[in-house]
Amino acid sequence: MPSPGARHRRVRYAFLCDFDGTITPRDVGAEFLKAFALPGSEPERRALVAAWEEGRVGTRQLAEAECRLASASLEQANAFVRRFELDRHFEPFAREAEARGDRVLVVSEGFEFYIEQLLGRAGLLDLERIANRLEFEDGRLIPVFPNAGLGCGRCGNCKGAHADRARREGYRVVLVGDGLSDRCAAQAADHVFARGALAQWCAAEGIATCAFESFADVARLARDLPGRVPVPETFERGVS
Repeated sequence: MPSPGARHRRVRYAFLCDFDGTITPRDVGAEFLKAFALPGSEPERRALVAAWEEGRVGTRQLAEAECRLASASLEQANAFVRRFELDRHFEPFAREAEARGDRVLVVSEGFEFYIEQLLGRAGLLDLERIANRLEFEDGRLIPVFPNAGLGCGRCGNCKGAHADRARREGYRVVLVGDGLSDRCAAQAADHVFARGALAQWCAAEGIATCAFESFADVARLARDLPGRVPVPETFERGVS
């Protein structure tokens, strides 16, 4: 029988939060590449996305191909991103998790330029974030993958590799995601909070998940994870 001390042992969690369609209600990256797609390229783009959904194309290969099929300046891209917002419950969730001593990571197969813009607008640039980069050169979109050497080799920024790293650093890993770019992390995580295509894929693969609609749900689920401790009294949790 475990000792009383063992029952109350502090467990540290790392929340790996997908950005597009999760922290943001809409998929910023997908909408950006579709909005600036070259004329006549839509059939090819749709075929690429279908191949990716079926697992015949990796996420990095999909991003490279979609960028070749689009054209925009940095100014146009930044103006486009201004129409998007974060889930309004994400900031309270992140601050509550940090107050507990947990870790919140924004881990994305999207691009830094819009992730930083939207996090900055919400005052969240202090959060750890790992994403791909996009360079703008005379209308061309050039994706850069600083973390391509990590993980499965098919992703531009393999979330499974970041889950493994967080576990080596002493955390239990919680994936929060909605899409098929989260598949590697779902296989590596200790807990999966899922919706959308990710929830459907996990069900087909026999991976247990907890459903969520917004980060208000994520915050409630996080409070019930094993080994939780109360939020410090000095932290005032916002109404969710």
